[in-house]
Amino acid sequence: MPLFICTDLDRTLIPNGPQSESPEAREHFAMLAGHPDVKVAFVTGRHRVLVDQAINNYRLPRPDFVIGDVGTTIYQLGPDGDWVRQVAWEREIAQDWGGQTRADIRSLLIDLPAIRPQEMTKQNDYKLSYYVPLHSDRDRLSERIEDRLRAHGVNARLIWSVDEPAGVGLLDVVPARASKYHAIEALIATYGFSQDETVFCGDSGNDIEVLASPIPAVLVANCQPQVRELATRLARERGYADRLYVAKGGFMGMNGNYGAGMLEGIAHYHPRSIDWMGFRDDE
Repeated sequence: MPLFICTDLDRTLIPNGPQSESPEAREHFAMLAGHPDVKVAFVTGRHRVLVDQAINNYRLPRPDFVIGDVGTTIYQLGPDGDWVRQVAWEREIAQDWGGQTRADIRSLLIDLPAIRPQEMTKQNDYKLSYYVPLHSDRDRLSERIEDRLRAHGVNARLIWSVDEPAGVGLLDVVPARASKYHAIEALIATYGFSQDETVFCGDSGNDIEVLASPIPAVLVANCQPQVRELATRLARERGYADRLYVAKGGFMGMNGNYGAGMLEGIAHYHPRSIDWMGFRDDE
């Protein structure tokens, strides 16, 4: 049974937060990803085109799968190196839109002054993405959005997170059954992976559902304190405390941020993988 590594990109594998990176971590992750008994999925809010940019810009290995747009799209790497879109997944999540299009749903929210649409490259048919001021009343805004969508037959999920470098809040409106967690579950079921042989790595609010789930998970050390607090509390309340590892640093002399935290957590769950990471015996 292969080891199935599912990882967020921004501020998890990609070192684009304010904290420092252990620069050797990405090289060792690439070695791990290249092992014949390892399969990799990038699980991200990014569109596939932006995933390709990240792979080139940060010298990342090409994964076997991309779960993009916070779980609304799934791609598999085909034998010719092209990305194959999994349209069956999109047909499944489309049911939650209640026959509405993305344009229809956007028009329902267009008069809300607290939310500002993100760039078109960050949108798709099943994901509406917005910028939100950090000082906004998230609970009140969520209630207004959910009530309005529900009245028009739309069953939506609101995913909140923060772009730390930009100092702005982020909101994704997606079909209720579309999420990183459900998309990972779909890959596990479709391709016969084992949940116990799956590890998810993340850092932010849009990773919480997986971080506090039955899937073994790793929270990298550079995460926000409030994310660490929420993830650990929810994992404990749901009975999954033993399935959340919070990176501390010190593994192979690295600091626990970004890829270093990922490797630390993966080694925690699967010690055999340390050899696959390519560390020398004296490290």
